[in-house]
Amino acid sequence: MIQELQLYNTISRKKEIFEPLNAPHVGMYVCGPTVYSDVHLGNCRTFISFDLIFRYLTYAGYKVRYVRNITDAGHLEGDRDEGDDKFAKRAKLEQLEPMEIVQKYTLGFHEVLRLFNTLPPSIEPTATGHIVEQIEMVKAIIDNGYAYEIDGTIYFDVEKYSKTYNYTILTNRNLEDMLANTRELNGQDDKRGRLDFALWIKAKPETLMQWPSPWGMGFPGWHIECSAMSAKYLGQEFDIHGGGMDLAATHHTNEIAQSEACSHVQPAKYWMHTNMLTVNGTRMSKSAGNGFLPHELFTGDHPLLRKGYSPMTVRFFMLQAHYRSTLDFSNDALDASEKGLKRLMNAMALLPKLVPSEQSDVEIEPIRINCINAMNDDFNSPIAIAELFEAARIINTIYDGTNKISTSELEKLKKLMHDFVFDIFGLKNEEADNTDLNDVLDMIIDLRQEAKSNKDYATSDSIRIGLQKIGIQLKDSKEGTTWTKI
Repeated sequence: MIQELQLYNTISRKKEIFEPLNAPHVGMYVCGPTVYSDVHLGNCRTFISFDLIFRYLTYAGYKVRYVRNITDAGHLEGDRDEGDDKFAKRAKLEQLEPMEIVQKYTLGFHEVLRLFNTLPPSIEPTATGHIVEQIEMVKAIIDNGYAYEIDGTIYFDVEKYSKTYNYTILTNRNLEDMLANTRELNGQDDKRGRLDFALWIKAKPETLMQWPSPWGMGFPGWHIECSAMSAKYLGQEFDIHGGGMDLAATHHTNEIAQSEACSHVQPAKYWMHTNMLTVNGTRMSKSAGNGFLPHELFTGDHPLLRKGYSPMTVRFFMLQAHYRSTLDFSNDALDASEKGLKRLMNAMALLPKLVPSEQSDVEIEPIRINCINAMNDDFNSPIAIAELFEAARIINTIYDGTNKISTSELEKLKKLMHDFVFDIFGLKNEEADNTDLNDVLDMIIDLRQEAKSNKDYATSDSIRIGLQKIGIQLKDSKEGTTWTKI
């Protein structure tokens, strides 16, 4: 029996039956990257998780409008409007225009997600392309009495809002405790309340990215961007709002407040959050020195990695953990995923070679139902993958003659594997794609090894550098030389 789709709603802190506001249409908004630097693996995990959700909802028959924004302005270093503008700081560092920084890292972000085989969103709006909508939303919040102006900067009045609405509904934190634990305002702070945040920020004369507004030249606050763009493309109320769990306490909390202060309705029915990444049991972070970027993971060019891992191995590794659970990176875990993915793809390669019989020793429908029930249980990909491994075992037994399968059951098996492995999990057979390339690179690696043996290091280095220029990274180890695409 197939169960109804349930998902975990952060706002209610429990699993709920998924009932779209306007079925079969589904509106889903996911907070995208701030494109001032290379996308990190935590972001990638979020986007791969929501790619899975997007794919499964589509498979289940829903017509999904998936909106994922690009933050290309207004994101200061601190979540509460402190520090420098991230784009201006990076632009000065690289001696580029801020929009050159935006272009560079947006292209890099798209390339990484292409390698991970994620589907593009239905709409990918940018903050700079929606300044008008953000200004109009700020004006509405002021008119409703929940914001105030101080010298060209507009602040959201959290304490006044909290008299009518529940500011901490998403996190269930105690507002009094939050006020007590937030540092007192110093003499240089213009805002009235400790938790107040900027909707619109007055620009300094030297600020490169600024726009005219009713309050003078300035730029939007980080939080208002997503509220304005989600409302424009999905309406004041929509189905799913997603992002990493690190966004819940401040960014998503403020999004809810802004939307309610503007339109008096809760913007999203379901709030979904992905969990954090760890490395060998320790939280991944730049400060801990244990963070690595996607291209470092692909090439193995990082002291914590024994070798590089292909994009599909990393995607499969991420899907083997539930999106709400902590995901721990280790060489052993990645090695296990590499072997598991190879096992799955080997079974897929055998499917066309299976010869049906008049009778069948296997029944595929129970496996299909188990896969669907797993995905209907808050997108439980690890359980569904375990069922696919059972299907892979059956494929192997049919191929070696241990079991027989009828024509009708074989068609069900082929459809099951194609639907889940390729369409829902978004995996690709990289080895099949690289068959010819493998042979060529094996020959080139042998030539390079011969040059090194003859102490012809100039030729050896020339081969390595030449391959790097065309997107092939070599990595030498005691076991020999391996290669990955970069």
